[in-house]
Amino acid sequence: MSERAPWRQTDPSLEVWIDDHRRRTLEAYAADPLLVAEHANQEDSNGGGVVSDWIPDVPTDGSIDLPPDPRALDAIGRNHSLETALADLVDNSVDAGATNVVIRLVVAGGLPRVLYVADNGRGMAPDKIDTAMTVGGRRDYENSDLGHFGLGLKAASFSQARSLTVMSRAAGQDPVGRRWRVNTATKRDFSCDVVPAPFVTAEFDRDWRISLGKSGTIIRWDDVVTFPAGSEAHRVEIFIDRLITGACQHLGIVFHRFLEQERLSVDFEVYDVDEAYLGPPIPVTPLNPFAYSRPGAEGYPKTLTATVDGVDISFTCHIWPGKSSTPSYRLRGTPVDYQGLYFYRRDRILQFGGWEGIHVSHAKLQLARVEVDIDGDIAGMFHMNAEKSRVLVGLEFSRLAAAARSSDGISFNDYFDLAEQVYRTANARSMKRTPMIHPGSGLPSTVKDVILKEVPPILGRDPIAIRWATFVDDSFFQVDREQSTLWLNKRYRKMLLGGKHGGLNDLPLVKALLYLLVADSFEGNYHGARDKDNIELWQSVLTTAVQAERR
Repeated sequence: MSERAPWRQTDPSLEVWIDDHRRRTLEAYAADPLLVAEHANQEDSNGGGVVSDWIPDVPTDGSIDLPPDPRALDAIGRNHSLETALADLVDNSVDAGATNVVIRLVVAGGLPRVLYVADNGRGMAPDKIDTAMTVGGRRDYENSDLGHFGLGLKAASFSQARSLTVMSRAAGQDPVGRRWRVNTATKRDFSCDVVPAPFVTAEFDRDWRISLGKSGTIIRWDDVVTFPAGSEAHRVEIFIDRLITGACQHLGIVFHRFLEQERLSVDFEVYDVDEAYLGPPIPVTPLNPFAYSRPGAEGYPKTLTATVDGVDISFTCHIWPGKSSTPSYRLRGTPVDYQGLYFYRRDRILQFGGWEGIHVSHAKLQLARVEVDIDGDIAGMFHMNAEKSRVLVGLEFSRLAAAARSSDGISFNDYFDLAEQVYRTANARSMKRTPMIHPGSGLPSTVKDVILKEVPPILGRDPIAIRWATFVDDSFFQVDREQSTLWLNKRYRKMLLGGKHGGLNDLPLVKALLYLLVADSFEGNYHGARDKDNIELWQSVLTTAVQAERR
């Protein structure tokens, strides 16, 4: 018999339990010939005698029910941003057959209070809405559905808000509503509030600018944690502008195929409760990462294909033209950050950018972007995260990409070499644009940065400020060469702002157009006859146009 382990010698009760467990295990072995043979082999490997003190199977004595802590609601969805959370809700709308989605921000007392997402999809009957509101509830997904995990609605909503209300109406059914409220101090169970039908009906009867008469769904977020608490009007306006701009850009990228094919429309709008004013819709426009007018290299885009377990995987390789500055190329920031792989699942972008191990990101590869459609998990190669904002690739992915070839034998290495060459050639060209006096105050830094990048400056000259002033006449603008300032008539400012609050960098489109029109009038030591004639012409046309705008 083998020597007993020290811990057995110091715990008699444990020794008795183990001996009893071994007896029951041997009885089980005796009843099963396969286990007898396995037991015999184990004895031989130990030199005979009883089996060792290690127990191969973990024993159990029944089971107990351990329901999740309701405070778990407070933890899900923490990897979401506002943009990815809204994209997840739009996924649900698309899966419900919606063609129109409205995202409405409600402002009351000078602060954003509530966010709605309404769609004209099929809606949900009472039993379906209960499934949708169940944490971890899984419905049966169709092949074309964008949903996948059964957590999207809850995770997206609780990442941003402390209260989630879902109101829905299926064709021929009464409207129904449910509400989850997350309060870690008081939440004791997973009970979900039932919203009374009259309130749900009243919400559906609002002016949504889309038809919700027969069916649809309205998501409402209250107590949104990312909304500002301060009521300073200027800062609130900046927050709302940035929120809508960022969300429009993200949704425009993620759903660009749907938007381009007019299978879906998404509009943002702001409703001011105090003024009972519903602002004009702000449409989400498609932002296609591959929407160049001409390719950067002849023969592109080029499709590289590899095969795994009998399934073909295609990489559609694009090369942007050099010196591009369009929104589709810049996307949401610096183009160098958007090189790489663009994974699509059922026409929805899951990830934009990054090489996932097949190359290292580099400034010289910023013209290279690759489309990869992954409708389903091909041989365990791809998995998406719960937020549907990232694709996790399998260990074989790099090897698969290395084996990919086009019909004419081009590999990824050939593609990378050509993309770098196009970038170097474009940057080697001399800039031929005529120098200008750069703008100063009055334009957002993003606009000034583009001008600085695209146009060489005239050195030794003060920048051109763009400012508002009260004029004694109706003229629209004045060129003040002495103060290097382009003055705009303040009497038109409120009308052009459309009721919004102004600021130092307001109306950037109007200011940028005027700057480009009159910037050369600030050059030289005096106005020549041609300069004066041009200014007179522009003044006449623009003043007449802005006055017509007021009528």
